[in-house]
Amino acid sequence: MNASLLVHESTIRLAAFAGVFAVMAIWELLGPRRATSFGRGRRWPGNLGIVVLDTLLLRLAFPMSAVGLALVAEACGWGLFHSLPLPVWLDVAASVVILDLAIYVQHVLFHAVPALWRLHRMHHADLAFDVTTGLRFHPIEMSMLIKLAAVAALGAPAVAVLIFEVLLNGMSMFNHGNVRLPARIDRLLRWAVVTPDMHRVHHSIESSETNSNFGFNLAWWDRLFGTYRAQPAAGHEAMTIGIEQFRDPRELRIDRMLLQPFYQDVGAYPRGRRSER
Repeated sequence: MNASLLVHESTIRLAAFAGVFAVMAIWELLGPRRATSFGRGRRWPGNLGIVVLDTLLLRLAFPMSAVGLALVAEACGWGLFHSLPLPVWLDVAASVVILDLAIYVQHVLFHAVPALWRLHRMHHADLAFDVTTGLRFHPIEMSMLIKLAAVAALGAPAVAVLIFEVLLNGMSMFNHGNVRLPARIDRLLRWAVVTPDMHRVHHSIESSETNSNFGFNLAWWDRLFGTYRAQPAAGHEAMTIGIEQFRDPRELRIDRMLLQPFYQDVGAYPRGRRSER
């Protein structure tokens, strides 16, 4: 099974990506949550161009995927779960949850350390909020390092790593979607998973709101660690998306996006730079 998993990993991930992207893109057309002045024609070339560049550079920098590392760890007996006599289903479930916690912690760090914020802020500099925002990360924001370290330390089963990778990518597109959910469904869902309304708060121009709702998949961590904020102060329709430094629409071009970590100061966004309101 493990050999088959590695052979079909790319196909599984690509199919999941294409399916979720198509569903979210159509949903955004049929039931948008917010009107925007910056439409797809202006933003999508840069955002999707970054996705292509990220994919190519990731393959060059990390020839071994997280699933491949999990298979190596299993063969060598590395990691916590290889020393614990747990049933496979529990190994898988625990691995997915702990890896999700690792991504939450990583996300907080990217907001807390000014040098890391310089890399991460390109994700926040989008002037609108839709499915492509969930894919827009600077190529040198090497979050893969933390993920690989967590996989090796846990000795996570390869199937758990694949489930987590598919979930993380799919949920990032879902919770960045410019889509409308009935308020009652949103309230119920956000007890378990991050919804678009919950994550949109994180993309507010207000620093106190940017530094909240760090979860990408499970909504528990923000509530548990006190970083949860239910709604933006200005409301979802009136709130301003983005950050203060990059308001010029020219910053939506891919060349400008790639340069964003290297000019302008870090501003007031890193946690602790400005008192929370």
